[in-house]
Amino acid sequence: MAKELTSRAENYSQWYNDLVVKADLAENSAVRGCMVIKPYGYSIWEKMRDELDRMFKETGHVNAYFPLFIPKSYLSREAEHVEGFAKECAVVTHSRLKMADDGSQLIADPASKLEEELIVRPTSETIIWSTYKNWIQSYRDLPILCNQWANVVRWEMRTRLFLRTAEFLWQEGHTAHATREEAEEEARRMLHVYGDFAENFMAMPVIRGVKSENERFAGALDTYTIEAMMQDGKALQAGTSHFLGQNFAKAFDVTFVNKENKPEYVWATSWGVSTRLMGALIMTHSDDNGLVLPPKLAPDQVVIVPIYKNEEQRAQLAEKAEQIMAELKALGIRVKFDNNDTKKPGWKFAEYELKGVPVRLAMGMRDLENGTIEIARRDTLTKETREMQGLGLYIKDLLDEIQANMLAKAKAARDSRIYEVDSYDEFKARIEDGGFFLCHWDGTSETEERIKEETKATIRCVPLEGDKTPGKCMVTGKPSAQRVIIAKAY
Repeated sequence: MAKELTSRAENYSQWYNDLVVKADLAENSAVRGCMVIKPYGYSIWEKMRDELDRMFKETGHVNAYFPLFIPKSYLSREAEHVEGFAKECAVVTHSRLKMADDGSQLIADPASKLEEELIVRPTSETIIWSTYKNWIQSYRDLPILCNQWANVVRWEMRTRLFLRTAEFLWQEGHTAHATREEAEEEARRMLHVYGDFAENFMAMPVIRGVKSENERFAGALDTYTIEAMMQDGKALQAGTSHFLGQNFAKAFDVTFVNKENKPEYVWATSWGVSTRLMGALIMTHSDDNGLVLPPKLAPDQVVIVPIYKNEEQRAQLAEKAEQIMAELKALGIRVKFDNNDTKKPGWKFAEYELKGVPVRLAMGMRDLENGTIEIARRDTLTKETREMQGLGLYIKDLLDEIQANMLAKAKAARDSRIYEVDSYDEFKARIEDGGFFLCHWDGTSETEERIKEETKATIRCVPLEGDKTPGKCMVTGKPSAQRVIIAKAY
């Protein structure tokens, strides 16, 4: 096959890069660290976006849009926040260009220097909370449950398509509440929305947990996370939800008059997922033949490939394919008929395998005569021939089976690489092989930093569910409240 991939066993990183490019998902752009998301990749992102948007609206959220540019002074108002993002900010200093006096190049026009420099948003807490100040006066104005779909810029030095780019697409929810309890409940609710989406749509099992102080979002009191394991045993933070307390309300003086007619600072959350989910989807399921897409997110759930020798046969097969397409579409199945005469069936089979289409239907003249059709599953690479009668309902059930099988397979693979370890020496010896390590930790930043420095592994989260038995820290021997998950991560 012309688009042959590097195997995962040979070079996992190169396999990933090959797959993103050869499956027509994305490519590097002329701007260093930025990407072009190609139509096929974007169509998968659209499926993710649409499902998440539906889930947000079902939980009472509405969409809005806030500016791309943030005054530098806004970012400076929340000390921890600015410290967390200072090294990643792109800064606008001038509003126009002019030709140099010698006519050799364009330069920033000194006369257009901005009175205050603008930051291209790395995240929108500051601009949104400066806006909320105008929206909130009384407890009757709360809660505010806003989400925005946007792009952000974080000037990353080491980039990889979808996983880490200087500009990426995401959604960011920003909510305002009258009480601490409401805000904390919101942060946890959105964590579970993300977890449900990952498992029920991406077929990607995740562990829900809370970040350590060192790993939490800059300016948050608590950061909740869903952590997924990729096929190479590394962790990937797939989504986060932050309880911001009153930090941003105090920074921007956002108060409301409560039911007792007393002024009080507003309580806040923010939460987001990004096009990084595309990388997670690829690395959770795909194989050496290409993408493997869960049916719920596949742009085309079924593709029909005709096999013919002449135009007469092509026309007869096209007529039957149209009938099958109508039957499948009536059941809500996304189906494509590939009647392109410039490509051979073998090329098409390889192409749709590479692009991860869940089900491929192939039929030739003998199938037409016998009333049969060949069905190929992308998740198991198995094929069967069956009667066309009742095909629609069979395919509908098959897509559900594939979705469930992909989650079960990914969960089994992940669970087989979760290890309980009590010895730091054993941990250091095994961490290079990947996996999630359930270890006791004494809760101190010093111990966490030591683990990171000595092993390049980080505390991914303190799990919200599972064993809560206390023990002794594997590093210091000091008391530990419960086991945490430590892993190397993307």
